[in-house]
Amino acid sequence: MNEVKEIILGSTIRCRICSHKKKETMPIDSCLYFYDCDSCMSVLIPKKEENICFFCSYGDVPCPSQQQGNDHC
Repeated sequence: MNEVKEIILGSTIRCRICSHKKKETMPIDSCLYFYDCDSCMSVLIPKKEENICFFCSYGDVPCPSQQQGNDHC
């Protein structure tokens, strides 16, 4: 029998410019590739060396797609 893994939808984003942190809810049906920091207004995009969304680049929890074992967001 396959074990069902609970998907965590909350992730704390940390701005790479000003280090501001904010808890966000991740969508389960799409990937987000841009994020506006509420503190310094910088636009965060995923790290270039990775083919992933910004939650996987800057969040403390990987996106739902990665949590389900997919190799990309």
